[in-house]
Amino acid sequence: MIKTLIVDDSPVVRSILRDFLESDRDFQIIGEAENGKEGVEKALALNPCLITMDIEMPVMNGLEAIAEIKKAMGTPIVVISTHDTAKMAYEATVKGALEFYAKDIFTSRMTPAIRDTVLNTLKHISGITGRLPAELSRPAAPARAVEHRRIDVVVIAASTGGPKALSVFCAALPAEFPVPVILVQHNSSGFDKGFVQWLGGYTPLDVRLAQTGEMPEKGKLYVAPTDRHLRVGAEGLSFDDGEPEHNQKPAADVLFRSAARMYGGAVISVVLTGMGADGAEGTRRVKQAGGITIAQDEESSLIYGMPKAAVDTGCVDMELPLDRIPSRLVALTRA
Repeated sequence: MIKTLIVDDSPVVRSILRDFLESDRDFQIIGEAENGKEGVEKALALNPCLITMDIEMPVMNGLEAIAEIKKAMGTPIVVISTHDTAKMAYEATVKGALEFYAKDIFTSRMTPAIRDTVLNTLKHISGITGRLPAELSRPAAPARAVEHRRIDVVVIAASTGGPKALSVFCAALPAEFPVPVILVQHNSSGFDKGFVQWLGGYTPLDVRLAQTGEMPEKGKLYVAPTDRHLRVGAEGLSFDDGEPEHNQKPAADVLFRSAARMYGGAVISVVLTGMGADGAEGTRRVKQAGGITIAQDEESSLIYGMPKAAVDTGCVDMELPLDRIPSRLVALTRA
């Protein structure tokens, strides 16, 4: 049983979240709090398996509450907030929150597929109490010999745990990084602009939301908008309104396949932390086209699902700790 504490200043939202979670017999709501201070007190008293946390609340906001809770216990925290607090929601992942969702997905917009994805993610997150991904370098697993060649683009896939990983990853890339970087981060609908603004504060790269017809340029990091697949081709960046893949839209597989077609062996793909298998088939396509493939290792991943799925294809050249990937990319793109 996943004993859950709900922290939100709105009685309506607390009721919606309670009904949503208790629709699954694996969850039990053991307490509710209407501000961050009360949330901290109840977290310490009730020792829940999972905490949902709003951001904007009276007395003590969600960021402050997360910091206080993390000082005392390793209980997994998931932020459930509104679009206008998107930047703060991403900052919460740096302070210790493991995932976040927009409040509006818990309404009539929630499809059965989204419901299952959210519940499965919460169940997985509740099982990693007290565990944080390792941040120090360790010896990397043996890598395949990679022939030096021209590189024209780096494509990246990330999901649960991705924002915090990307804040570390992107900070280590130099402003003069010699090729464009294109990213699919699985985000809640409508949070993409806030994510771009937030991530831009952690990296010297020019972070921007991808636009149709834009030709990728070096020193820039292009982020896929939510709710549309992103492709890259001869006419630049474009969108695809096709069906979700692996319950994701945008899906990294769509981006990776298009990059393999466009750039052939001049592409590097990177699969970072996340649940599911998005990026695995794309990794296979990049490798088949002659590109270089990288996956984050298990110890540094919050959730090893996506990197493991890529590794299991047999097409990953290097499995590296998070903090070793940027320097490897710099070396490969400058070769």
